[in-house]
Formats: sequence, structure tokens, C-alpha cells
Amino acid sequence: MKKIFFLLLLLSLNSCGKNELNWLILSPNNFEGLTNLRFLLSGLTTTIYISLVSIVISMIIGLVVAIPSLAKNKILTYINIFYVEIVRAIPLLVLILWIYYGLPIMTGVSFSPFVSGIIALAISESAFQAEIFRAGINSIKKAQWEAGSSLGLNFFKRLRLVILPQAIKNILPAIGNQFVYVLKMSSLVSIIGIGDLTRKANELVVTTYRPLEIYTFLILEYLILILIVSYFVRKLEKKLKKD
Repeated sequence: MKKIFFLLLLLSLNSCGKNELNWLILSPNNFEGLTNLRFLLSGLTTTIYISLVSIVISMIIGLVVAIPSLAKNKILTYINIFYVEIVRAIPLLVLILWIYYGLPIMTGVSFSPFVSGIIALAISESAFQAEIFRAGINSIKKAQWEAGSSLGLNFFKRLRLVILPQAIKNILPAIGNQFVYVLKMSSLVSIIGIGDLTRKANELVVTTYRPLEIYTFLILEYLILILIVSYFVRKLEKKLKKD
């Protein structure tokens, strides 16, 4: 099967003759190529910004959602389970479209494409963050809770001063991995007109009719960006293991 796969791959590559490709449209050595490169790279700031804001908001929501799961009250536990399962079941693309197009119809409240994209990404990611926080908090030994209680701290003070600092240290690598996931999923916000990397590539394809070259460059953009983030995530993991 592997031999057949590679044979088909070689045949597909050979079918793309040199006359069918025009990499000059992305060459920095000519005016058109340099202009196209600048246009494509102009979406980089938006992609990074929307991903950072979304991951921070999702962490806040995720922590709030995770706290009820720590209680012995079954109703609060069911609220946590209900939220996590419902949000994880909704495809991100559908959620983006619903918030941008559906929410104004139902409530009369509308958001800009940028804000809608952040809200959708944050809500979708918050379910995963809630599970990360829940697992991180539960990984802390019961003795730490008892130590906080012996100091006369209430539940929230024990959580904030004793448990969370230790839990966050344990879950930082997982949060870093989720940031990589959000970076990739942020490409979906281009569907509502946000000028991220993917949107810029789509617009350039419409004007140049060179999808192969442009989408190949788009892949390289995401690849380099995610490799850089992954490098720092691994570096953080090693540092935490040493500590």
C-alpha cells in the first residue's frame, strides 16, 4: 500500500508541469511578488492576536466552569458536565456562523466579525480548558486542601492561594498545546470576513487565480508559526520537569 501511495504521489507531482506553475507571483525579486507576499503576511498579526485573546478568555471561562465540578453537590457537577459536553459537541465553524449570523436574529445583539470570531473561539476552547483545569486541580493531593483549611482559609482562598498555583504549573504544557490548536482553528474565522492568514490567501486566489502557489505558501505560514509555538511549549515542559 505504501508503494502505491508514493507512486500516486509521484504521478500527481509529475502531472504539474512547469508551465502550469508560476511561483514568480510570490517572488520577492519582483514588484508583483513582493506586493503579494506583503499582502499575505499582513494577516499574521490578526491570526496571532485573535488566538491569544481567545485562549486567555477561554482559560477564564474554563476555570469558572471547572470550579463547580470540585463541589460535592451533584447539581453543580451536572452543570459542569452539561456545559462541557454541549460545547464540545458543537463544531467550531457552525458556532462561528451562528454567533455572527444567528445571534442578531434571535436577540437583536450583533457583534463585529472580529469580536464574533473571538467569542466563538473562546467558547469552543473553554470546554477543553475546563477539563484541563479540572484534571490539574484534582491532581493536587488532598493534604494541600487540608493544609489550607488548617490555616483558616475558606474554599475560594484555598483554591486561589494554595491549589491553583500548583495546578497551573502542572497544566501549563497542556495549555500550550491548546494554544497550538487554537492557532490552527483560527483559520475558520476567515469565513465571516476577518482578515487573517487564510482570508488573505483566499482574496489573493480570487485576483490571481493561482491557488496551488498561494495555498502552498499559506501552509508554510501556518507550519512555521506552529513550529515556533511548539518549540517554546516543549521548552516550557522541559523547564517545568527540571523544577
